[in-house]
Amino acid sequence: MHDTLPLLAKIDFPRLRRHRLETLQVNLGYRCNQSCLHCHVNAGPNRTEMMDADNAALVLEVLKARGIGTLDLTGGAPELSPHFRALVRGARALGVRVIDRCNLTILSEPGQEDLADFLAGEGVEITASLPCYSRDNVDRQRGDGVFERSITGLRRLNALGYGDARSGLVLNLVYNPQGPSLPPPQEALGEDYKRELMQHFGISFDHLFALANMPIQRFGSTLVSKGTFDGYMALLRGAYRPENLDTVMCRSLVSVDWQGWLNDCDFNQMLGLPAGLAGKSRAHLRDLLTNDPEGEAIRVSGHCYGCTAGQGSSCGGALGADREEVEGQEPGRAATATARAETNGPTFGREAAPSRAAA
Repeated sequence: MHDTLPLLAKIDFPRLRRHRLETLQVNLGYRCNQSCLHCHVNAGPNRTEMMDADNAALVLEVLKARGIGTLDLTGGAPELSPHFRALVRGARALGVRVIDRCNLTILSEPGQEDLADFLAGEGVEITASLPCYSRDNVDRQRGDGVFERSITGLRRLNALGYGDARSGLVLNLVYNPQGPSLPPPQEALGEDYKRELMQHFGISFDHLFALANMPIQRFGSTLVSKGTFDGYMALLRGAYRPENLDTVMCRSLVSVDWQGWLNDCDFNQMLGLPAGLAGKSRAHLRDLLTNDPEGEAIRVSGHCYGCTAGQGSSCGGALGADREEVEGQEPGRAATATARAETNGPTFGREAAPSRAAA
């Protein structure tokens, strides 16, 4: 696999400092039941890195000590951690909002048959990856049969009340472009998703988050192999919007790796760029018990343009309204369609919404 950090380190990015810490994002390990092309974690079934019991307990201590309002659990597939359910219960007992970054297929894995009921019972907010509402596109990016299992998982969640505003159970979906393109306008794409998933599968959800692919790990290595890394970086830098800087997720979020080390974001974690705190160049979760990270410098590099290009991108979706959208334009008509881009080569622009015929 190609290491993109040396390439990214050559690219300047504006300096940033932290605001108040509001979210603790914890990576419980890199083990996953899938191996997706766009995965910036390079997760998969053969990964063995998993958080231990001591660090999992420390997460709850930090939530309480710092008064953090949101615990964002990620991986890999975070549900595969033996400490996942204890963390969820402990955080909910503290009144903390818990987000589970779920790949949907985990809901039908052996031994996880009661997972959906557990999540609903604890009032966990689910942010689920569904990079397209087209079967072919999802299976191409995530593996054969993933789309069907994802639909089954979504139907199960809907049956429990997820995606129904009356239930209080929040279900958000995540979209990633198929290749080296910016995502379409989030609001318009979300309307497409809601229409297509309801029409074809009877599925409802709350919000769609449109995320840009980061030029790191598996996706970044693919760009290098195909000779498209420089073109993609030029796209991100050309679409840079300085007004996105104030709301990038690293301002109010700390990412914790499976060993308890702190990072400014999940992407920095994967690049091996640790976060500093209280004079330490590499801080640990335990350091948050006695030190407030507000005002600390954030480590930046070329990949940060992925969060600040166009409408912006974060773990909670776009950072603001898309300022390039043409009023009255049909959603998805602003760029070359995914299928055409894959046929004719990389398209460095905004990716179009999938064709309705592909659903």
